[in-house]
Amino acid sequence: MITQRKIMDKHNLLKSRIGMKLVRVGKMVRAIANQKFIKANFPITPEQFTVLTAILDHDGLYQRQIGALTLKDRPNITRIINILEEKGLVTRTPDINKRKIFKINITEEGKKAYNAVLPTVAEHWQNTVEGVTDEELENCLKVLNKIKANLEKKLNIQI
Repeated sequence: MITQRKIMDKHNLLKSRIGMKLVRVGKMVRAIANQKFIKANFPITPEQFTVLTAILDHDGLYQRQIGALTLKDRPNITRIINILEEKGLVTRTPDINKRKIFKINITEEGKKAYNAVLPTVAEHWQNTVEGVTDEELENCLKVLNKIKANLEKKLNIQI
């Protein structure tokens, strides 16, 4: 049975605007990453780095699968992969069964670009979690994974 206290606790949590804080933190992390990438004159953007990471972790995926992993819609993932291909960081390989579907693979140049950026990304992460204990991070991750699982059940995105 839900008590009045539990209802008030949930109401107070809602008033804390946790969703807005999550969005704001994400935007701040992205903005600082953009600044760092520009300052370091990297050949890729943080958004392109995210896509390269997905490809590196799962080489040979289709564009749609990469879009699903990175939560990027078709036009954005196409644009990013076009740019990465123009830079020689990825290649498109036609699927042997279907002519219009391509598998995306990272090139040696793509791996070099990824590895060049990785120390800055790691430093950015360390600065982001400064003062947060490993236990707090683990708890945060557990909670975020539960929230993510709840949302994935309801998410109907066209990739």
